[in-house]
This record gives sequence, structure tokens and C-alpha cells, in this order.
Amino acid sequence: MPDARQVSPTRSAFLELKDERDLIREGYEFLDEKRMIVAQEMLRQLAAWERLRDEYLSLNAQANSALAAAVFRHGFDGLVVYPRRRMKDWTQPLNAHRFLGVELLEPGDAEAHSDPSDPPVLPSAEAEACRSAFAALLAAAGHMAAAQTNLERLIDEYTRTERRARALENVMLPEIDDSLRFVNEQLEAVDLEEALRVRFVGKE
Repeated sequence: MPDARQVSPTRSAFLELKDERDLIREGYEFLDEKRMIVAQEMLRQLAAWERLRDEYLSLNAQANSALAAAVFRHGFDGLVVYPRRRMKDWTQPLNAHRFLGVELLEPGDAEAHSDPSDPPVLPSAEAEACRSAFAALLAAAGHMAAAQTNLERLIDEYTRTERRARALENVMLPEIDDSLRFVNEQLEAVDLEEALRVRFVGKE
């Protein structure tokens, strides 16, 4: 935006500045509405993250209890050699959708596609409960990580939107208003000069 004193004080320039001001105001109103919508989604995602965190903490306590029971049943060395599920057989699908240009994640249910290759020598309900408890904990961690990723992406988008809205509100609009005032003052001065010229010429 040029300095107000660099704007040619013509009526066409005045009209162009008014059109530009209206356009920038529309852009500012759009950004202002967008940041409000993004803020609302941030609050929704934060509530979801807090709920998932509480679920994770509850599952973590259950997993610790199940681990203690399995260690009590098999001993630490016996549990270490208990057949484990391979991580390559465990998947957690992620779906994505766009929210005002931001890609948000929606994790699906975790799946284990195959059983351990080797059956346990001494199977027990405690060890299986421990396996299931930690599988549930892993799935909950995936859900919580997706919610945190969504929050971070929304925060970045809100920050960008806020910065652009403030630039329009505090920089560009005041500059255009200053230019409009300057051009209007110059046009009024020209009109006054013309009126005086016509008045005095008519008296000659």
C-alpha cells in the first residue's frame, strides 16, 4: 500500500481506494469468522484429547495391574519368554478429513491380524489379560496422539489466521483510510478552489 501522499488525488483513485477498502474489509470479516470457527474446533479437539487422556490413564493403571498379576503368575523371567505379538501384525488405520484447509486425523480401531507364531508353553489367563491390556493401551495412545496432532495443526492454523486478520485490521485498513482522507481533502480543496475561481471570474 503506497503512502497516502503518493496517491494521485483524483476521483477515480478515490473510488478505487473505496473498492479496495471494501474488499479488504470482506477479507478481514472472513478471517475473523474463520478464526472463531477454528477456535471452536480447537476447544472440541481439546475436550476429546482430555477424554482420551483420562481413558489412557485408566487403561495404563489396568495394564500395570495386569502386568503385576502376570509377573506374580509366571515370574519375571517366565513372562519375558512368553510369546509376544509382533508389532508388524498390529495396525491402526487413520482416516483424514479437511477442516477449513487443515487435515485432521480420525484413527480407527486397532487390529491384530495374526496370532503369535509360537504357542506359550505355560499359557495362563493372567498373561493373556496382560497382553490384551497393553494392546488396548497402545490403541488408546494412538487415539490420543491423533487428537494431539489435530490440536497442534489447528493451533498453527489459528496463529496464521490471527496474524493475517491483524495485518488487515491494524495495518492495511488504517493505511487505506488514511489515503482516503488525504484524497478526499485534496478533492475538497480542488472543488473549493474551482468554486472560488468561478465565483470571482463571474464578477469580472
